[in-house]
Amino acid sequence: MNCLQNLPGFSVLPLRSFRCNPRKPSFCITTLGMMSSTDLPRRMAVKAISGSTSSAETSGAKAEEEKSEMYSTNMTEAMGAVLTYRHELGMNYNFIRPDLIVGSCLQTPKDVDKLRSIGVKTIFCLQQDSDLEYFSVDIGAIREYAKTFDDIEHLRAEIRDFDAYDLRLRLPAVVSKLYKAINRNGGVTYVHCTAGLGRAPAAALAYMFWVQGYKLTDAVNVLLSKRSCCPKLDAIKNATADILTGMTKRLVTLTWGNHNCTTVEISGLDIGWGQSIPLEFNKEQGSWILKRELPEGRYEYKYIIDGAWTHNKYELFTSPNKDGHVNNYVQVVEDDPDSTSAAIRKRLTGEDPRLTTEERRKIRQFLETCPGDE
Repeated sequence: MNCLQNLPGFSVLPLRSFRCNPRKPSFCITTLGMMSSTDLPRRMAVKAISGSTSSAETSGAKAEEEKSEMYSTNMTEAMGAVLTYRHELGMNYNFIRPDLIVGSCLQTPKDVDKLRSIGVKTIFCLQQDSDLEYFSVDIGAIREYAKTFDDIEHLRAEIRDFDAYDLRLRLPAVVSKLYKAINRNGGVTYVHCTAGLGRAPAAALAYMFWVQGYKLTDAVNVLLSKRSCCPKLDAIKNATADILTGMTKRLVTLTWGNHNCTTVEISGLDIGWGQSIPLEFNKEQGSWILKRELPEGRYEYKYIIDGAWTHNKYELFTSPNKDGHVNNYVQVVEDDPDSTSAAIRKRLTGEDPRLTTEERRKIRQFLETCPGDE
């Protein structure tokens, strides 16, 4: 069984990065239901840094708050839920099970001591370097400090933030690495991303679903009873089907018919809302064209016409959310809808996916044999 980690990202055309502005959230999820300083209202947090602090310290705290505000805004826009992260209030986390914690990122080497004190044996970081740089986290110092102890291990398995497709693509190899670390180290495992609201909950859910015997809906209920968060369930479902049936690509063609514009780009699809792909103008057709290979699944996207975000009324589009925002979408399906693999994918990407004993055995075999990335 091949590891999916090395599958290509299908980036045939150059990608452009920018601040995302996808469909606005259609529901609300609040954050951080843990007994810690993160439960303090913002006005109390501001008060805590006032008084005898110097102007430089106050200025630095204000800058941290502004970074948190911007991150929370981007997270809300990209994840489709109202989410808040206050980095300046320190690490926060919740026990999902006695042996599994989901939380926010470590910020200093001292956080290693905090986790050791509650029995953590594995720190599993899903952040990319750009995530760490944004909040000025010195991951090198944290990792070096963790190495001074023989009872805790710090591991990294990067997943791109706010990107459901990258989560789907990387999740099998990431959970393989997590599975091996837990078998090796035992004890309590701390899984974190930046805020602990998207990537980390998704990785924990996949582990509970694939390894610990939970039905996915039951794992979700357990998770949300402990921590308010917004894991991308479709990514977990598709990753499950990818392991069992493989990842077959189909060529998709998207078209913008109006030639009275200078640039046409698409955001979403398999590249996330933080990047865009330029379309090429076809003089013969008088249209802008994008041809892209995508695995089975449902992909939402939006056109960017001369810098303005919009949807194409001549392609499939979602119903407006409560704020009136609409996305286009494409559903990529297998050529033979009656095949065994198509039936498995349909079942596992449905409302209440359940694994058979044999399917769980195959997934565990995959996790055991998937090559590591370190």
